[in-house]
Parts: sequence; structure tokens; C-alpha cells
Amino acid sequence: MNIQLLAQNLLKPNQSLLLTKYFTARISSPPDKQRRQSTFIEALETLNDFQIFYGKYQLNPRQCSHCGFQDEVPHEKMTDVNIAVEILKDAYQDKFDVALLISADSDLVPSIKTVRELFPNKRVVIASPPARYSVDLVNSANRSFVISRRNIAKSLLPEEIKKKDGYILRCPLSWR
Repeated sequence: MNIQLLAQNLLKPNQSLLLTKYFTARISSPPDKQRRQSTFIEALETLNDFQIFYGKYQLNPRQCSHCGFQDEVPHEKMTDVNIAVEILKDAYQDKFDVALLISADSDLVPSIKTVRELFPNKRVVIASPPARYSVDLVNSANRSFVISRRNIAKSLLPEEIKKKDGYILRCPLSWR
């Protein structure tokens, strides 16, 4: 999905998109999933006025209560904090009038409440992905709505993208 195009498609006619910020963490396994994510990120890197912010995965131990088997489970870290810092920084630097936040993560509530408290002229709009919704997050924002599947369908990346170095990125077959 072209996240920037999705954001553009969600704007009102009198609004303009100045910058798109994407927050993620690089996965390390399984290899096929890692390749798909790398291709997706490389495709996003071809967009203008687009920034990517990285968190990380931390492995936490887990033990099965039935058999005692021990393994490690990856947990994404820093993404929420990166989003919170960026929205507060952008509000402080007067980089937006309306921030469109595509999320259903209630961990972002404190940062949204802080933006609204410190910058009462700024608005935060939550766009919830389909089938994902946080009452607390929605209640913290000035406005909210659920992204339609139609908008997502209109916001797909092309099946092939040519990078600046001439390399052609191809959409993985499993995503078509």
C-alpha cells in the first residue's frame, strides 16, 4: 500500500499533504517476510516528502505453561514513542494545522492529549484501519473515522517501481 497516497486520498478538498511519516521496525525473520518488508520499505523510499522512522524488535523470553518449552517472542519497541515525539515536535515547530494519524494504538493517547492541551489551535484526526479501533484513541482526538476498504484499494503501490539507480522493485506474488 502507498501510505502517502492513502493519506492524500483521506484529505478534505481544502487540505494539502505536506509530509508523510511512516513508523516501523525491521523484522529479522522469517527470511521471506524480511524480504517482503524490505521490498515494501524500498518502495516507500522512492516517494517524495516521505520519512521513515525505525523502532526495533526486542526478544522477550516465553515459557509454555503446559510443557515448559522456552523460546523468545519479538516485541516491537520505540515505535509509539517515536510517533509521540514526532507529533509533539511537529506541533511545537508549527509544521501542521491538522495532523492525520493512521493508527488504532491507544498508547498514543497521552501525546494526542498533550498536543491538544498545549496547542489548542492544532487538530489531530485519527484514521482507524478497517477492523481495528481504539475507543480511547478516538476519544482523545478532535475527529476520527474508519478508513474504508475502497480507499485502501485506491491507494496501492504499482506492481513495479523503478528506483533511482534503475533497479526494478516487484510486488511479491503473495500480495497481489
